Amino acid sequence: MKQILSLAVAFFMMLGASVSFAQTDADNFYQSSSVNRKQVSFPNQYKMKVAGNLFLPKEMKEGERYPAIIVGHPMGAVKEQSANLYATKMAERGFVTLSIDLSFWGGSEGEPRNAVLPELYAESFSAAVDFLGTRPFVNREYIGVIGICGSGSFAISAAKIDPRLKAVATVSMYNMGAANRDGLKHALTLEQRKQIMAEAAEQRYTEFLGGETKYTSGTVHELTDQSTPIEREFYEFYRIPRGEFTPEGADPLTTTHPTFSSNVKFMNFYPFNDIETISPRPMLFITGENAHSREFSEDAYRRAAQPKELYIVPGAGHVDLYDRVSLIPFDKLETFFKEYLK
Repeated sequence: MKQILSLAVAFFMMLGASVSFAQTDADNFYQSSSVNRKQVSFPNQYKMKVAGNLFLPKEMKEGERYPAIIVGHPMGAVKEQSANLYATKMAERGFVTLSIDLSFWGGSEGEPRNAVLPELYAESFSAAVDFLGTRPFVNREYIGVIGICGSGSFAISAAKIDPRLKAVATVSMYNMGAANRDGLKHALTLEQRKQIMAEAAEQRYTEFLGGETKYTSGTVHELTDQSTPIEREFYEFYRIPRGEFTPEGADPLTTTHPTFSSNVKFMNFYPFNDIETISPRPMLFITGENAHSREFSEDAYRRAAQPKELYIVPGAGHVDLYDRVSLIPFDKLETFFKEYLK
């Protein structure tokens, strides 16, 4: 239990940020009468199945090729949590869109379930480009990406080595490497980091010998008087009907929780290194004014080269931008992608 609590220090400490839990405008499971949705799957470069939902505007004209956008879900989530909403809304605005499950999560292949492997997460986005770029109705020269939460860092990692991703937008981004190495606001000490790594390494012996898999971080399953604001914020999405979704065959108790022994791989993940090499392809970083994760979008913006933009959503927290449709700047996303995927 000690190792899980150590990680909780990193992920759930917040210094002075305010959080709004209003849900009257939350619409995670939104569906549109002007969009067709189809379940799809395709292999990644390592012949593992990636699962997705393809969204097509009903007014598409036969023989025309359309710009496309890939949407990645928050870390530990699945495409039915936030990614489908973004994909649907952008399809309403004329784009072909594809929400995906990262490898080891949801309907995508990968064992053990909930394993952490940042390189393979990034590969999921390139595999999605492979799929979209071979569809007769997609213009392969105009494929962009939206990465939500942790997927923002995975999309950036993919874009650094995959120039087919022509425009990159992130929303409520987490740099999953920095979050695990340093914690929020650099609250995790080097000694705490070393302790986590040692405990994770010891856990490998247990699992190698067939022992019980341990899970870490993620979203708490109940609230107490001691629950932190960030714990409450994630709970108000993942553990209530607002955003709760468990894929078929999955264990609700492991939803959002990575395996502990693999989670340390994030400590070797540096998605913002060389981010300037993505230029001249454009980057848009969207974050909430009150988001506890705001530091990651600001850091990426500082490091990125032009063209780039940091867009702050007034009054919004981190999870607000998962599904609160009155706060999510869909107009801004539409303008960005129509400018650069034209």
